[in-house]
Amino acid sequence: MDTNILLESGTNELEILEFTVDGNYYGINVAKIREILSFTPLTLIPNGHPSVEGAFSTRGDTITVINLAKCLGLQTKEQTPSDMFLITTFNGVNTGFHVHSVVGIHRVNWSQIIKPDRLISNSSTSIMTGIINIDGKLIILLDFENIVAQIAPDVGIQLSDVKKLGEHKTIDKPILYAEDSQLLSSMIYDGLTEAGFTRLKPLNNGMELWEALEQYREEGTLKENVACIVTDIEMPQMDGHRLLKLVKEHPDYRDIPVIVFSSLINEDMRRKGESLGADAQLSKGEMGEFVKTLTELLSD
Repeated sequence: MDTNILLESGTNELEILEFTVDGNYYGINVAKIREILSFTPLTLIPNGHPSVEGAFSTRGDTITVINLAKCLGLQTKEQTPSDMFLITTFNGVNTGFHVHSVVGIHRVNWSQIIKPDRLISNSSTSIMTGIINIDGKLIILLDFENIVAQIAPDVGIQLSDVKKLGEHKTIDKPILYAEDSQLLSSMIYDGLTEAGFTRLKPLNNGMELWEALEQYREEGTLKENVACIVTDIEMPQMDGHRLLKLVKEHPDYRDIPVIVFSSLINEDMRRKGESLGADAQLSKGEMGEFVKTLTELLSD
């Protein structure tokens, strides 16, 4: 899908596609959208997950379609001319989501996106990542990675990939990593711990990691506390590309290796990361390669 809007790398901006399900307003990062299609009849999948509506073929690919209303516990309704399929691509997998209408695209700053508090979302399996107010209307950003992971656990981070690497030597160099999903942050922590990394500091977003860097620099303890940075791309307050830009432009931080570890890694995102100075970029479906790369970067 071509939005005709070219976002400059590292500006902390994103485009949100606004859509509706059962009269409620939701959003998704346009970077995850491959295309938007009108509703088409589906082939039912025997013994499939209750939220999987069926599948169809397009451009030589077979796309599995998830009924988003069922996932959200909302009312499913008869198909209408406004029904659409959002075809997403992340972690190298194409997935369709059945929504009831597409409203439009908004260009916003990550600082405008509010992380849900514990009264709204207190579970590691929550499928809400943020809330944004646009023209007095609250739009809920959904965690499509988590939705797919709950339906197909073999998509995304695989801790079994770490075990396949065999025995690991202990690495006690300090690693800071920014990941806004509580579930994925815990999985990264468990995977790296299994791989022998003993000094891990998880942060909720790029802003928190940047503030930690600044604190260590002011205290004069930067080298003792940071040997490597790992960052997701899609995060509220400050995204990974903005964090990467700030780190690589700062004279005290630019030599710290930065790994971008994100479900959004594709050709376009890889070019953006390279232009900003990323030392490595890996998809969350490459947990084994991620561990290998991190080990190489921290080897003496």
